[in-house]
Amino acid sequence: MSRPPIAGAGAAALAAGEGGRILWLRSIGWLLLLGPFFFLSYGYANSAAAARGVTDALFFEWERAIPFVPWTIVPYWSIDLFYGLSFLYCRDRLVVDRHALRLLTAQCVSVACFLLFPLRFAFTRPDSDGLPGLMFDALAGFDQPYNQAPSLHISLLVIVWLRFALGAGREWRWLVHLWALAIGVSVLTTYQHHFIDVPTGALVGLLCVWAWPDRGPSPLAGWRGAVGAARLRLAFIYLAAAALLAAMAFAAGGGALWLLWPAAAFVLVALCYVGPGGRGFQKEGGRHRVATVLLCAPYIAGAWLNSRWWTRRHPQADAVVDGVWLGRMPRAADMRRGSFAALFDLAPELPAPRGRWHYDGLPWLDLVAPEPAGLVDAGRRIEALRTHGSVLVCCALGYSRSASAVAAWLLVSGRAADVTEAVAIVRRARPDVVLGPAHSAALAACADLARGRPDG
Repeated sequence: MSRPPIAGAGAAALAAGEGGRILWLRSIGWLLLLGPFFFLSYGYANSAAAARGVTDALFFEWERAIPFVPWTIVPYWSIDLFYGLSFLYCRDRLVVDRHALRLLTAQCVSVACFLLFPLRFAFTRPDSDGLPGLMFDALAGFDQPYNQAPSLHISLLVIVWLRFALGAGREWRWLVHLWALAIGVSVLTTYQHHFIDVPTGALVGLLCVWAWPDRGPSPLAGWRGAVGAARLRLAFIYLAAAALLAAMAFAAGGGALWLLWPAAAFVLVALCYVGPGGRGFQKEGGRHRVATVLLCAPYIAGAWLNSRWWTRRHPQADAVVDGVWLGRMPRAADMRRGSFAALFDLAPELPAPRGRWHYDGLPWLDLVAPEPAGLVDAGRRIEALRTHGSVLVCCALGYSRSASAVAAWLLVSGRAADVTEAVAIVRRARPDVVLGPAHSAALAACADLARGRPDG
């Protein structure tokens, strides 16, 4: 049954398991594992780099202007405290385990990078006295000028920051963000890391959050043994684009290194095509989770601009039959202007508008014919949404995925006798729809499933 999207505060409470009891034994058990593992693995990587006499450093000349600010060692150290306290905001067994797996994965990935690509900090840290001096001395007893990129400090910060941001009340969230910013800046002002370590560390942290969501299956689980040729071809295209952007970034250097951000986004999209499918975009209630937004922002922005370019001559939705409309991803103003009571969304790569209308959807990948069972499900969901009033069925352009879903609805609801009639009805309403042989085959199988003949 469809329902309006969960509000931001409600989603945050659900994500953190807020309202339940603190799972002390489970949380402490994980900390007893994570604590020793952190010191042993991090220390081993430090020692290995020292034994090899690593001298390579990666930094920009402008970093020499970054001031050394001794007192920022306080927020730098504070992450150790908040690392442990973050488990207090895990009030559900799954949330505790997923939070711990994020921290563990970040540690493993970072240490592997330290061993494979060892770097050291290039600048000499000035002496400091007082409390900051004592804290730097304590740090030097464990840490050495190695273990640079990706910054494990930043990776752990991203994970812990999101946990506190979800668990803290709205009135305290600004303090969480301010504290996280202070810790993030401190890795530079304490002369612990170079700038390149910060975005690479954030990348690792966000990937860990993406891989281990608070609820639902991990995108790392349930991968298909065999993937269709269309999905493999598209994954290859995205990987090729990522490789091209990465090559341009490294060849040009400097500011061009920011091209690694869209390159990373394309790699994640390619993974979705060969693995979890549309659910890899982690879109709920019409909006993506924070990790997806930050990781895939260049791709999401590009997909949105692309949808607007291709539909610039036909931005409006088209009425099909019986209160069902077909169109591109709308804006909130489009939903209000059309007086739509419900939105059925098939574009996991794009954010959907929020409003008082009912919302439902399925995460179908672009340029891939949907599965027959998914088409049956879409048809039934659209029919259920019709009980609220007019329904806009949308995807990025409103020409393929959404057209397939509307055709499936016509078949499932008995408004069309066969695939030919269903496609003809859709084409009369929106002539530019793109439904090829693969879509027709999937719709034929959908009709058989809807009529109780799974073998066709």
